[in-house]
Amino acid sequence: MFKALNLALGKCCLPLQQSASRMRIDILTIFPEIFTGPFDHSIMKRAIAKGLAEVHIHNIRDFAQSKHRNVDDYAYGGGAGMVMMIQPIADCILWLKSKRHYDEVIFLTPDGLQFDQKVANSLSLKENIILLCGHYKGIDERIRENLITMEISIGDFVISGGELAAAVMSDSIIRLIPGVLNDETSALSDSFQDGLLSPPVYTRPADYNGWKVPEVLLSGNEKEIRIWQSEKAIERTKLRRPDMLAE
Repeated sequence: MFKALNLALGKCCLPLQQSASRMRIDILTIFPEIFTGPFDHSIMKRAIAKGLAEVHIHNIRDFAQSKHRNVDDYAYGGGAGMVMMIQPIADCILWLKSKRHYDEVIFLTPDGLQFDQKVANSLSLKENIILLCGHYKGIDERIRENLITMEISIGDFVISGGELAAAVMSDSIIRLIPGVLNDETSALSDSFQDGLLSPPVYTRPADYNGWKVPEVLLSGNEKEIRIWQSEKAIERTKLRRPDMLAE
């Protein structure tokens, strides 16, 4: 299932390549099957194949001590919903930390720091990070107090678990690693990198049923093109995300 990526499940964490990689991401989850697709295509697959990034998936249930590999229990004090237990998560994190140093141990949670391009840029400079995917009503607070170094949210909404958030974050971070993108300048022109949204883009044909590409883009005048792109970026940001200009 994971042959193309050589993702390591459970406690078996084999390197993707013999040579040292630029970044390693360890994802802790109770649903490892969710990650069968996100890293096996396009830019992520290429980054892993080049040895510029490693992604290792760990099933938290493999660290559970109970016969039935339980990872959740009722909350002290009552209330609806289950809570992820402290023991399996703590043992998994501590086992990983016994193998290598981690720059960040990140819990994906709705009440965390808002993930944005600045955070992605910062994390792309790290060597080893752990992403802990929450579920149910959350994780035992003692994990957050003693083992988590950073808490991140991908938006002001709730999803069923942290797996999709982990995939989104990993994609956003890995594509920033030098050598991942074929054109090194591509990431620099992405939306949010300079505090603006990206300007409109076009490709051939120049005239499609009367829908025409702006003449300036066909002029070959590099200076005029850059001015046009800058103006359009500001215009689009002002229209769609005025809060960014305010910041």
